[in-house]
Amino acid sequence: MLQEIKHNNKLLAIIISNKYAEPGIHFFTPDDFSQQLAFMKHHVGKIIQPHVHNPVQRQVHFTKETLFIRKGKIRIDFFTDQQNYIGSHILETGDVILLSEGGHGFEILEETEMIEIKQGPYAGEADKTRFEAKIEKRKEI
Repeated sequence: MLQEIKHNNKLLAIIISNKYAEPGIHFFTPDDFSQQLAFMKHHVGKIIQPHVHNPVQRQVHFTKETLFIRKGKIRIDFFTDQQNYIGSHILETGDVILLSEGGHGFEILEETEMIEIKQGPYAGEADKTRFEAKIEKRKEI
């Protein structure tokens, strides 16, 4: 229900299955990640104390992005920083993935609605390097 995709000790992605439902608050990312990912499940009547977020200066060196698959089915292909294929994974309605390192590409397998969350400000084409995928044979990871 929770899967970490790793390659050469690098955390490429964290996938939270739509079946994950542990009560309480569960953070899945290390504290030093520039984007944090958590799952929260609370009982009726739970109070989350009102709060404001303090200004804290942070440095973001690489874009991390989180996708929520609201509806549909996609295949994500994972690549190393050197653009070599690692493996693929299918995401379905309700799944969430945080992409932290390496490269990735997608194929839409069913009509899909996704919500993407990532750090800003957006730097346009300077944010990414596009490349042609070289995949001889797909493998599920």
